[in-house]
Amino acid sequence: MIEQAYTVGTSLGLAVWTQDEAGPFQCKPMAGQHWHEPGLPGRQPYDYLRQGTAKLLVLFHPATGEVRAKGVRQCPNTVLHPWLKAEFSAILATLPSPPEVEVALNRTLWQRWQAGLQCRITLPQELPPLRLLVVMDNLAGHQTPELVLWMFAHGIMPLYTPLSGSWLNMAESIQRILKRRALEGQHPQTPEEIIALLEATARGWNQDPTPFVWGGKRALRRVRSRQRRHRLGGSGACVVRPLRRLPTLMQQWRRRCQMTHLVDFQVNFCTFV
Repeated sequence: MIEQAYTVGTSLGLAVWTQDEAGPFQCKPMAGQHWHEPGLPGRQPYDYLRQGTAKLLVLFHPATGEVRAKGVRQCPNTVLHPWLKAEFSAILATLPSPPEVEVALNRTLWQRWQAGLQCRITLPQELPPLRLLVVMDNLAGHQTPELVLWMFAHGIMPLYTPLSGSWLNMAESIQRILKRRALEGQHPQTPEEIIALLEATARGWNQDPTPFVWGGKRALRRVRSRQRRHRLGGSGACVVRPLRRLPTLMQQWRRRCQMTHLVDFQVNFCTFV
């Protein structure tokens, strides 16, 4: 169902978002590249004070690359649920009005995204038009009846990743990008500094977002691999077939050695005959 949401959800007129929480991030030196003056390499302390941790709440729209993020110290339901409701309300306000459909057809559209599940969520008797799909982890805080009923009332269908299936959530990828850009080579002293770095990186990402395309199907990956052109390093140029690489010095030496042995064998064989 999640793969179908990524591939055909937009064509059905549904907005597809993903949600996850990143962290916790500690106030300690972060490994990674960083700038420093020549001759003065950056130094990091060998210990750090436990000033607390920070987490990042993320909503990601793969079709456009837009990310909505908020840094928090803790992530209980009292913090997560109000933020999700506020963000979902803002997202729904930007979507076009849904077309009117029959009650039976509307319920069928909702039930389609539960096909094949062993444990299905009980849908309410009255359902609004389906407008948005959200991919979420199967955490207890994501499955509380109060939150699920609120999403149903606003035309939102949650799709929960299975156990050990976090790779189905594209929010995992954007979280890794934000974490690397914000924290690598840094030594934040307080959780508030971590939050500021992460939120600033998310704002910078939204200035020029990159859409994500689902590529999880193994057969589809093989087809794309056969159709993919070979990239050239240093730019976006590509060629239809790979360029022939010149042999290295070691390869040249090995070839010359092989030819020498072959010539010596031919000479010795002729002498023996």
